[in-house]
Amino acid sequence: MLRRKPTRLELKLDDIEEFESIRKDLESRKKQREDAEVAAAGEEAAAIALGADHKSREQIINDRIGYKPQPKAGGRAAHFGTFEF
Repeated sequence: MLRRKPTRLELKLDDIEEFESIRKDLESRKKQREDAEVAAAGEEAAAIALGADHKSREQIINDRIGYKPQPKAGGRAAHFGTFEF
């Protein structure tokens, strides 16, 4: 393997300006997204508080993630098949 001297990288004024513009753009997008999330959360909280349909915290979470729990069948036979204890 041949060894060579490390390459020198020079940072130019154009590079710094480009970096700053991209950083500001990303920060503004992040702030807009956070503002939208806060507004949506506020609207959702208001809808929950004012709505006639009062759901438990668990039901709200299940609705949000799309989980629809199935009711369990009663009795031991449903859990253990045909085995009787």
